[in-house]
Amino acid sequence: MISSSDILNAKILIVDDKEANVLLLGHMLRNAGYTSVASTTDPYLACPLHEKNRYDLILLDLQMPGMDGFEVMKGLTEIEKDSYLPVLVITAQPEHKLRALKAGAKDFVTKPFELVEVQARVHNLLEVRLLHLRMKGLYDRIVAEQKVSEQLLLNVLPPVIARRLKAGESPIADGFPDVTVLFADLVGFTELSAQIPAKQLVSLLNDIFSIFDLLAQRLRLEKLKTIGDAYMAVAGLPEECNDHADSAAEMALGIQEELVRFNSENGTNFKVRVGLHTGPVVAGVIGRTKFSYDLWGDTANVASRMESHGVAGGIQVSGTTYERLKQKYAFEERGSISIKGHGEMKTYLLFRK
Repeated sequence: MISSSDILNAKILIVDDKEANVLLLGHMLRNAGYTSVASTTDPYLACPLHEKNRYDLILLDLQMPGMDGFEVMKGLTEIEKDSYLPVLVITAQPEHKLRALKAGAKDFVTKPFELVEVQARVHNLLEVRLLHLRMKGLYDRIVAEQKVSEQLLLNVLPPVIARRLKAGESPIADGFPDVTVLFADLVGFTELSAQIPAKQLVSLLNDIFSIFDLLAQRLRLEKLKTIGDAYMAVAGLPEECNDHADSAAEMALGIQEELVRFNSENGTNFKVRVGLHTGPVVAGVIGRTKFSYDLWGDTANVASRMESHGVAGGIQVSGTTYERLKQKYAFEERGSISIKGHGEMKTYLLFRK
């Protein structure tokens, strides 16, 4: 509810070319307890004054020389395009009432006016005006909070998935016949955690993974998650593309290059193991709380093994990924490693483009 003090503290402007009317209305309003009453006898000043002060109510005479009240209202409407135009018109011409309402006025009083009627109409219009402002403030706050929520959702989910989730689709699970999954793990980070304060450790990890995030954005990989000191991303979804293996390879090489720079600038000696594998996956969002975009399938498991069975500072790829990249990148055959469910798999180390 709007309180009496809110109404009495509202800002009011009187616009009338007759000094006597201005004095009478001002005196009447102040006697009624209104604390902020301004006035002008120059209609050309009405709009500039309102633009500067944003009055809660304007008592406006319609018949003024040079610039009449209808022209003033036209200017006020431009200022209050998306808001409530707080105009109470004062007129001696009954035929002007309908025209004034169509022009945007919210109410009117007829000359010669009765002070009691003016007070009642002023009070009612101010109550509506202040209620409108309060509702607009609440609406603006809800919109702002909604934007924050949507941005947080977009930071967690790909935009196309966020839209589907907001539309009520659940669960979301899509099959992708061909993507390339990347795992990266910082070598020795677990041992380092026992040597430096936790806050410093997390700060280092945040700096490094933020660099990885920028690489993923630039090369069109979808970051899926971080697990401790491990980083997982995938190329080729949620929007399919033909060069996903190239994108993943470029990110792997970029991770190595950026980590060398990071070590040089921070006096650290981090190394990274990276694993890549190409194949089909199912990706989506399941569950009811703490949504995350994840993927399932043997391709992710093999990519994880490519990383965990790799070498410090190296990029190990499966034979499937090697076949996609061998014409464009320099490799060295590493040999075979045992992969659960696959037995021996031939792997390769990626060195450069």
